[in-house]
Amino acid sequence: MRWLDRHSDWLAPAARMAMGPSTSLFWEEAALWIGPPPTHSNAPPPDELEQMAAIARKYDVAERDARNRALGRAGEKRVLAHERATLRAAGRTDLAERIRWVFDVDGDGAGYDILSFAPDGSDRLIEVKTTNGWERTPFHITRNELAVAEERRSDWRLVRLWNFAREPKAFELRPPLEAHVSLMAASYQATFS
Repeated sequence: MRWLDRHSDWLAPAARMAMGPSTSLFWEEAALWIGPPPTHSNAPPPDELEQMAAIARKYDVAERDARNRALGRAGEKRVLAHERATLRAAGRTDLAERIRWVFDVDGDGAGYDILSFAPDGSDRLIEVKTTNGWERTPFHITRNELAVAEERRSDWRLVRLWNFAREPKAFELRPPLEAHVSLMAASYQATFS
């Protein structure tokens, strides 16, 4: 625990590496392994769950937010590279060049992070959620993201990257999200009446 306190960047080395230009070139070539989402069955937690929980109890909120933003950007870059590689492998270089990192270019608020395409040219609106934890680690989703998922059901996808710092893996969820996850209000906006 003391070592982790002194080396907190160890928890997100992939996020740190993704900031460098050489890493994005490496990722440009390799497709990401995307497997099936976890089922509703009670899978046992990973061996390090207790250690992860102890780390989670002791944190600096501002530092945690900065690390989460860096991790999120690194995850989005990884999915961008995967989408481009997938389209190029399908012979659709024209579509690979049109992929747009909406979050980076336009900011947050579109309800998805990446505008990509299926090989047939149809839209893929991708919201990326990245964690260093296991596949069942909870993640946050905004009301706006849920609204866009509902409005554009056939186009919207949530790509869930997990185990990112060690060996990134992913799965994809399609709306309705309630069929895959339990949605629970985690924060509230307080307004004056």
